Amino acid sequence: MKESFITTKLENILKEYGIVEEVTAFRHLQSGLINQTSKIEAGGEQFILQKINHSVFNEPAKIAHNIRVIGNYLAVHHPNYTFVAPVRTSKGADTITLEGGEYYRLFPFVTGSHTLNKVTTPMQAFEAASQFGAFTALLSGFDTSQLQITIPYFHDLTFRYRQFAEAVSTANPVRKTIAEKLIATMQDHFDLVVQFENIKKDPAFRKRVTHHDTKISNVLFNDSDRAICVIDLDTVMPGYFISDVGDMMRTYLSSATEEETDLSKIIVREEIFKAIIDGYSLEMKDELTPAESRSFVYAAKFIIYMQALRFLTDYLNNDRYYAPAYPDHNFNRAMNQSVLLKQIFEKEETLSSYQSIR
Repeated sequence: MKESFITTKLENILKEYGIVEEVTAFRHLQSGLINQTSKIEAGGEQFILQKINHSVFNEPAKIAHNIRVIGNYLAVHHPNYTFVAPVRTSKGADTITLEGGEYYRLFPFVTGSHTLNKVTTPMQAFEAASQFGAFTALLSGFDTSQLQITIPYFHDLTFRYRQFAEAVSTANPVRKTIAEKLIATMQDHFDLVVQFENIKKDPAFRKRVTHHDTKISNVLFNDSDRAICVIDLDTVMPGYFISDVGDMMRTYLSSATEEETDLSKIIVREEIFKAIIDGYSLEMKDELTPAESRSFVYAAKFIIYMQALRFLTDYLNNDRYYAPAYPDHNFNRAMNQSVLLKQIFEKEETLSSYQSIR
């Protein structure tokens, strides 16, 4: 019976945490795209076990450092906040390393919680946005210089555009021809890069503790679908609010995901846009400057455009980063994001009215 749930490797991992009881339940969770995540039960307790993707996060110690210093700050200044910290090993470590360079960590499972894979209602968007806003607001007094960079240039639009331009100059000729119109569209939106450079110079845009990966599956909900807290802090770094808000816009606004190839299904839901602004602003109202409050639409453009650039860059580079499931997969992803961006521009007047009332 035991062997159906546990391997020797898993047994050795759990022993590092002093867990020697029989594993009575084990299942892989499919929501994560980077780390391998599983839910296990042993000794009547439930845990989340993650294998850290070392090719994406090549210095896991930096992740552990960031989570620890943030957790310490919240424990002192906001002790009632639900912060899901890694379980420490018997030796007090945040992660363990196996032979071959595999990194693992264990989290307690939050009883009564669940995650969502897509946004279906404005209330879900509101709840998630308020939690990401609360996370940043509660850490407003935290010294961001304490945070280490886990993915260099992660949301640096200027850097991403430079990668794109280099890919265009060295692209596979066949792929470059296929993507000719999309390349031109991306080049036509270079003004978004210029605006990002202006934001970096503008003191009205403050660098704060930013999550950087605000998809809905990174929020825990209770049985009443009320948000409990945010999770998956691997990409927490100093950043601008446009990163967190923009990523919510990119992943919540359309019911169609970035994998959708029927582009007619990509439709911006205005009620979701408003819910994101309302939820985030509820918690960040004392933090956002007037200039930031007028930049929610730009935040959407910023991240959607950056992701389109990244998919297209990878396509032109023969799929070095995003593993394709079929030929032209990354081209289709880039087209998908380009259509979403086009919708933001087409609905900009209406969308801007939601931010201007703040």
